[in-house]
Amino acid sequence: MITGELKSKVDRVWDAFWSGGISNPLEVIEQITYLLFIRRLDDLETLEERKARLGAVGELRFGSDQQELRWSRFKNQKPAVMFATVGEKVFPFLRTLGSDGSTYGEHMKDARFTIPTPQLLSRVVDLLDEIPMTDRDTNGDLYEYLLSKIASAGVNGQFRTPRHIIKLMVDMTAPQPSDEICDPASGTAGFLVAASEYIREQHPAVLTDADQRKHFHASMFHGYDFDNTMLRIASMNMLMHGIDSPDIRYRDSLSEGASEDTEKYTLILANPPFAGSLDYEATSKDLQRVVKTKSTELLFVALFLKLLKPGGRAAVVVPEGVLFGSTKAHKELRRTLIEDQKLEGVVKLPSGVFKPYSPVSTAILLFTKTNSGGTEQVWFYDVGADGYSLDDKRSAVEANDLPDVLARWGTRDSSELERRRTERSFSVPKDEIVKHGFELSLNRYNEVVHDDVHHRSPLEIIAEVEKLEGEIAAGLKALKAMLS
Repeated sequence: MITGELKSKVDRVWDAFWSGGISNPLEVIEQITYLLFIRRLDDLETLEERKARLGAVGELRFGSDQQELRWSRFKNQKPAVMFATVGEKVFPFLRTLGSDGSTYGEHMKDARFTIPTPQLLSRVVDLLDEIPMTDRDTNGDLYEYLLSKIASAGVNGQFRTPRHIIKLMVDMTAPQPSDEICDPASGTAGFLVAASEYIREQHPAVLTDADQRKHFHASMFHGYDFDNTMLRIASMNMLMHGIDSPDIRYRDSLSEGASEDTEKYTLILANPPFAGSLDYEATSKDLQRVVKTKSTELLFVALFLKLLKPGGRAAVVVPEGVLFGSTKAHKELRRTLIEDQKLEGVVKLPSGVFKPYSPVSTAILLFTKTNSGGTEQVWFYDVGADGYSLDDKRSAVEANDLPDVLARWGTRDSSELERRRTERSFSVPKDEIVKHGFELSLNRYNEVVHDDVHHRSPLEIIAEVEKLEGEIAAGLKALKAMLS
């Protein structure tokens, strides 16, 4: 957990940028990312030098004529000299690193130095140098705190899914050490980071076995995005969380399709951007064969099916319209999930989860790719509260259904099958869903309880009618006696 002192130091760095004339949060994060990367290179160089002194073969990055480019050297220079060194030598050096084949080098190829003054650079370098960066947990929390600044600034917040929603989806899918995990719209790599943290906590042996450790660092995590700034930020986020070489790369997923990565991954975690519709001609023909549409929300689900191996599973956020849309493409996609694959769960989220950026209602779809069906029951949960207020402020509140979602998900094949449809969670047989045209709207299947209406049993009503009949008969008898 990041300490108050560390938060204060990060806030001072952030404030220094803003007072120095850089007010775009993404640009601030990007410049900090470059500087943190430069510092990381120097730390790695020091480690390699120690190995070399002990007789091991070191992989040195800085030549004898490049020592002034190291963080530990230029940080002590006067502001004007440092400014010239970083702008004219360090950043050109960063742009040459792509040839080393690393994810980070690849995303530094077009690094731009935009800090406007020597005074600001000197101030930021001094502040960053005060931040301890020897502990992986601290580094990860530090970068997460930086990324939260994007959201709190209200700019480009669409790149950040709330961390507690990410954690729920990761916990529900329970990543395993053998998984190959992909987010085809990775943004800042929040899902991949959360999956890596889950595996570290639940499967600590993954880092002690040589083969598993290699898989964890180099081939377990895959992310795509078509925004180069996001790719740099995502790569640094993974690095700060202790992932040495994740596969974070440029790709316009819906245009390029999934040909090269068809059936490559065992787990997909994603909350892709839903921007309406695409140019039909620009859309991947691979995806059009799965579902013929221009709607991005349907195309992304088709993409996930394409990328998953048989047996692979997914937890993905979709707009609620996917659940009940009446177009031929909507119905066909739902039919595919239910008839051809195994749809396991639909978790309806409160409409304020993505405020203040969007009031759109969303749901989490959980499914397994089988190519041979397997859907028997679909489990539904109607989340009423996620631990935060559902207004634009999103302040912490006590009401929180998410722990219950996770607990009940674990019993979806047993006790949850007996739940009444007046509860927050219940299961619906496949046949009933098919009968309703594959509709997945929770309101189609739940039953509402009206607390202010008392429904009596039929026996109570019959008894009351019989009592009234007896009273009427007795009254008629008494009336006849009076008249006679």
